[in-house]
Amino acid sequence: MTTTSIRQSRPLRHGYDDLARLMALMTGDEKHTAASTSTLDVLWVLYDQVLQVAPEPHWTPSRDRFLLSKGHGPMAYYAVLAAKGFFPEEWLAGWATYDSPLGYHPDRNLVPGVEISSGSLGHGLPMGVGTALGLLAQGTDARTVVLVGDAELDEGSNHEAIELAGALALGRLSVVVVDNRSSTYNQPGLIARRFGGEGWHTATVDGRDHDALRDALQARHSGRPNVVIAETEEQ
Repeated sequence: MTTTSIRQSRPLRHGYDDLARLMALMTGDEKHTAASTSTLDVLWVLYDQVLQVAPEPHWTPSRDRFLLSKGHGPMAYYAVLAAKGFFPEEWLAGWATYDSPLGYHPDRNLVPGVEISSGSLGHGLPMGVGTALGLLAQGTDARTVVLVGDAELDEGSNHEAIELAGALALGRLSVVVVDNRSSTYNQPGLIARRFGGEGWHTATVDGRDHDALRDALQARHSGRPNVVIAETEEQ
């Protein structure tokens, strides 16, 4: 099945209970399953209850921006996008084949709904700061949400972005850190202290608790960027 013929299919909408089936359609040796499944609940809550974004033709300049920095395990991301109608679920079974738009890393030029091409860790948060600044300059109320993994916070570019966002008081910027205890120097509370020390509002929640995730992600803090540390099982 070619990309052209797939695009002619009408996307269907699915619920959370169908995500496991959608993810199971993607097979192969490079799935990065643990990296992906740790993000599943955060992604679902964002797209189901938080982000103001919809599939084309409703993708407008006033939409919220979601940037997946943790792009080396995109199975959950693809499943959620398919569930929300950004592209047909038939694409999932052929992922990572030569004629599929769904690669091992998401490509913004190929996958509807993807804001940035990612997978090289440490870039998403700096790009999120730039995106939030751009939206602020345009006078829009759209928010920018970036999902990062705890391990990629080891990259120095992230600390520069954390410091800059705090200094500029980017209140429309939110970061979700999926903390599955995989960083080099993991310590309880360290991520929150790191962000909080730069002026961010911090919240630490169970990364599988949809209500807690929703409340923390919907919160706005005037003059302060927001970070939600979503703790998941150790991988």
